[in-house]
Amino acid sequence: MKRRAAIIGLGHQALEDHLPGLAASGRADLVAVCDSDQGILKDRQSSLNVPGFTGVGEMLDTVRPDFVIVAVPHHAGRAVVEECARRGVHVLKEKPFAISTTEAMELTEICDRGGIELMVTLQRRFNPIYTSVVQFLDQIGTPFLIDGRYTFHTDSPGSGWRGQVATAGGGCIIDMGYHIVDLLLWYFGMPNRVMTEFSATAQPAETYDAEDTAVIQVGYDSGLYGSVLLSRWMAPKTEKLHIVGTQGAIVLTKDAVQRLDRYGTTVEELARPQAPASAATAQIDHFCRVLDGERANTSRPLDHTDHAAFVAACYESKNASRYVNPKEML
Repeated sequence: MKRRAAIIGLGHQALEDHLPGLAASGRADLVAVCDSDQGILKDRQSSLNVPGFTGVGEMLDTVRPDFVIVAVPHHAGRAVVEECARRGVHVLKEKPFAISTTEAMELTEICDRGGIELMVTLQRRFNPIYTSVVQFLDQIGTPFLIDGRYTFHTDSPGSGWRGQVATAGGGCIIDMGYHIVDLLLWYFGMPNRVMTEFSATAQPAETYDAEDTAVIQVGYDSGLYGSVLLSRWMAPKTEKLHIVGTQGAIVLTKDAVQRLDRYGTTVEELARPQAPASAATAQIDHFCRVLDGERANTSRPLDHTDHAAFVAACYESKNASRYVNPKEML
């Protein structure tokens, strides 16, 4: 029997990932949608043929889904998770998990008290391009250098709730940068030091305080170090992670991963341009397997307290003009 799923928040992420992901899922069916904006709800609901609601509590009580996919503005996530936890409804939540380390720890307790599973969405973890890096790392000797970049151009990097720290928790670091943070923690664990420079000045005439561009420097006691450039103003759109080791290197992009020898010659390559679309479905199906006791939840609230600490260290290092140990933010 398929799991009954509802989507809360019908913005870009729901349209691009979660609705198509559910449509292709073999383990879950969409049974309801919810959005606080009546206009957006009416527009989206007309093509979905499921009940629509503007209130989270009303939807949960009326439809009683097995789980919900939460894709709401960052500041609104906590209240939705609390509503779900009170009713024992499981949550697949869009990143970030929380907008501060304090909120991350409090949400972890809320989920524990409610006895619910919460999994944070990280589609790259269900994309073979990214999972292959774990195996490739064993073949490049000792990694010692990271060069990362995730950039794209949007005409209004400070528009809407994403432009304000009060509603977004930050800018490109906590939003799009969360994916890169997850890759670093996945592949290498928590760094021992972080230093960040960032700005919200790409559009001087506009009023916003959430950073549009940032450079993060990371260092590990193992000797591994490097930097990551993030920007939602800088063209062209680029997503790349270059990892250099003593015996070779790995070049990871959105559609391919290459293992290079010391001279830059490609030794092996995996390309899968269709993976992003299928990753959304794989993620939903995996969560259903978690709920059925067939898989472990590898993106639990407890796991994401590290992500929150990393992000907090980035902002603290900017304020303090020095390296900060993310482990001390917990």
